[in-house]
Amino acid sequence: MLRYLFIGLFIILASSVAAQEVEFVRDTVPALGDSLIVTKRGKIINIKSYAKRYQPRKAILYAAILPGAGQLYNKKYWKVPLVFGGFYALTTLAINYNKNYIHYKNELYGLLESPSIPPASGYTETQLRTLIDAYRRQRDYFIILDGFMYILQLVDAHVDAHLKEFDLNPQLKVSLRPHVQQNPMIGHASGFALTFKF
Repeated sequence: MLRYLFIGLFIILASSVAAQEVEFVRDTVPALGDSLIVTKRGKIINIKSYAKRYQPRKAILYAAILPGAGQLYNKKYWKVPLVFGGFYALTTLAINYNKNYIHYKNELYGLLESPSIPPASGYTETQLRTLIDAYRRQRDYFIILDGFMYILQLVDAHVDAHLKEFDLNPQLKVSLRPHVQQNPMIGHASGFALTFKF
């Protein structure tokens, strides 16, 4: 008799656990065929169509035509001022170094053509050559950095468009809560727990 009671209790517990699992699956993924769907702000969206809204090829094409346009396409509006600010700063520095390079190069040519007339800056030929080399090197570095900035914003737009398909769970919540743990080895331990709900 006791054996039948344990078997009956086991069946009741197993069926309630199975029912809870079925309810969890029904709550999170409604059965509308075999395609996965996600609820976002009360709307049901097909995952495949959500991922297709952001095409990496379009994002990289827009970013190649106009820097920052790929970030606009991906709706990462806060990155656009960073892209434009980076290009503005690097290009302005390259232009300033180029102006100084041309200025001192013209002074060197003037000194070489008529050695009796000193240059307006008062530098010697050796000093002018050193300045010209330094300004040319700095100008070239900033042009190269401008190129890296261009490639970086292309890669950023492409990767952002790829990662849009992973931004699918609107129920994902992360919270930091106080936590107390009883451990037989060390006793009470208190601290904070990082809790993920999805």
